[in-house]
Amino acid sequence: MKKEQNILEAIVKGTRERVNHKKKNLTLEELQDQVRSFPAAMDFPFEKALRTKGLSFICEVKKASPSRGIISPDFPYLKIAQEYEQAGASAISCLTEPVYFQGKDEYLREIAETVSVPVLRKDFVVDAYMIWEAKLLGASAVLLICAILTDRELEEWIRLCHSLGLSALVEVHTEGEVLRARQAGARIIGVNNRDLKTFQVDINVSQRLKKLVPQEIIFVSESGIRTRADIELLERHGTDAVLIGETLMCSRDKKEQLNRLKGK
Repeated sequence: MKKEQNILEAIVKGTRERVNHKKKNLTLEELQDQVRSFPAAMDFPFEKALRTKGLSFICEVKKASPSRGIISPDFPYLKIAQEYEQAGASAISCLTEPVYFQGKDEYLREIAETVSVPVLRKDFVVDAYMIWEAKLLGASAVLLICAILTDRELEEWIRLCHSLGLSALVEVHTEGEVLRARQAGARIIGVNNRDLKTFQVDINVSQRLKKLVPQEIIFVSESGIRTRADIELLERHGTDAVLIGETLMCSRDKKEQLNRLKGK
């Protein structure tokens, strides 16, 4: 197996270790008590944001990635999130995986406290603990990746998300994963155009898999979206929202770049 094909396994292993370490400082029961101490909003703002008329933009705040390395050495994450909001982002995605993406839980907490648009916790959820934690951190949605979860985990954790007032963005990359997501009760399906094993990107993956997603399920295209032409292609095939990271993070003027993608 090639080195790049081991990255996903390494991230998952590291995430399990991270969660186990956190449980020693704050048990699941203690975490649940903290979450239950304040009322759970059940209006699902993330889903509302993606169901608005026209294509919705989920703009990502991330310092690094396995494919690019360090993207933003200085990383003024709050300023970036505020720029996205001012530029008309429907939602913000925040990385909290600390090794390969150099994310932090604190980034998510502070961003969620600062902006008025909903925030997605972008991480590699391998334990229900991370869903409760996302709620405590102020997230409106979490990412559930089909490639690293069993059918039972998918179904149970989607239900858990909904019970906490969180939306679940269920990420897929193949036809089989689309069917698994549908059977598990996904209300939002995101197609990752980047293969998590090889990190190769093909925007046509979204175009192909959209045919398997019923209209009532929100359809999101993720990764590799760089130009207005990419956006127009996805719009023609009925995409509801796009998640864009590196294209915006690598731009000095994020508002101008987002306007360019919107065709303004």
